[in-house]
Amino acid sequence: MSTSFDVIIIGSGPGGYVTAIRASQLGLSAAIVERDKLGGICLNWGCIPTKALLRSAEVYRNFQHAKDFGLSAEGVKFDPQAVVQRSRGVAGRMEKGVQYLMKKNKITVIEGEARLEKGASAAKVVVKGKDGKEAAYEAEHVILATGARAREIPAAGLKADGKRIWTYRDAMAPPAWPESLLVFGSGAIGIEFASFYAAFGVKVTVVELLDRVLPVEDEEISAFAKKRFEKEGLTIRTSTEAKALKATAEGVEAIVVSNGKEETLKASHAIVAVGITGNIESLGLEALGAKTERGHIVTDGYGKTNVAGLYAIGDVTGAPWLAHKASHEGVICIEAIAGQKPHPMIKERIPGCTYSHPQVASVGLTEAKAKAAGREVKVGRFPFVGNGRAIALGEDQGMVKVVFDAKSGELLGAHMIGAEVTELIQGYVVAMNTETTEHELMETVFPHPTLSEMMHEAVLDAYGRVLHV
Repeated sequence: MSTSFDVIIIGSGPGGYVTAIRASQLGLSAAIVERDKLGGICLNWGCIPTKALLRSAEVYRNFQHAKDFGLSAEGVKFDPQAVVQRSRGVAGRMEKGVQYLMKKNKITVIEGEARLEKGASAAKVVVKGKDGKEAAYEAEHVILATGARAREIPAAGLKADGKRIWTYRDAMAPPAWPESLLVFGSGAIGIEFASFYAAFGVKVTVVELLDRVLPVEDEEISAFAKKRFEKEGLTIRTSTEAKALKATAEGVEAIVVSNGKEETLKASHAIVAVGITGNIESLGLEALGAKTERGHIVTDGYGKTNVAGLYAIGDVTGAPWLAHKASHEGVICIEAIAGQKPHPMIKERIPGCTYSHPQVASVGLTEAKAKAAGREVKVGRFPFVGNGRAIALGEDQGMVKVVFDAKSGELLGAHMIGAEVTELIQGYVVAMNTETTEHELMETVFPHPTLSEMMHEAVLDAYGRVLHV
């Protein structure tokens, strides 16, 4: 095995392995270092297996409403172990797919844990293998794609023990099925697991410090989501601070404060989903003088750090913590290294998706942020209840909302809640990326009957031309 490469990438998640593939396409010799499984957290313990779990929940939920579709499905049961096993099988299949891609693109895979040292080129990468032996590698360019992990707040007891108090990873393959569940944090991770367990009859209470669930979303969408989640059986506690959480012989107890009133919440288990922090420890960043800030590596729009030849992409560089952001950052970074002239990352055009029931998806500015930025806006809305396809699907609860600049017609943001909106949002992302105005969107022909027609109607509504409400 060679010990010298054009580029060494540390971490094989969606950022790392995509960067390696693009490097190979550009004619660069590339190696990737991975301490666990190829595909990283996303493919093995994040994006993909959680969606497999949520698909099982969706199918089970649909069985409960079979009679609404003229069908009979009595005595339907679920097997928690089989649900988890299917999810793990999906993850395993995805890992094998990444293994194939590495071989196809002639990328050297180095197993072990990496640290950086000063070298003759950008940095020397020392890898400690599973056998404890160390080997050194050199590259002109080193890209850190080490990802992130669940953030914990030990002072409040928000620290997982893997038995009663879980992180997302524990919740994905639970040691025991919960009877009741406290979920701390109502971002995408917390809400997805809350939705998953509630679908199978678990009594779920979501505790959120801020004044609304899914706090990064548009306020109207958050309000709509809260009502729908409560209808699905979730108890939502917003503006509630967790002061203490501990495991007991029977389960967990949490002391929370809301409106100045302290109370104790009990459940069989708890999930801590209060954010994530970058994996920057033990990399040797201090020795190289790499700049970090609030648990993340500081970079420019092309992945460059303040150290020549050292780059970082993905979750380790901060929000938004999304796999597709990591992949795109990696492509931008390696193309810049190769001497091409890629566009820098525009974070406002990165879509965010939450695969709960109902689904939530968005891109760009919320109405409040657009106004706070001094924009005069036109806002359009369209409800699922006005769409024939949604009604036929039995999914008539939801909304599409768009925000335009009143002067230029620029699409500033789009926000959705309802069935399959995670698939629909990309239409607005393309529109924003191509700088499409309201005129082109209104003149576009959308197929009928589809959920996508609501995207058209919402634009029409912003300009007083809505047809079906």
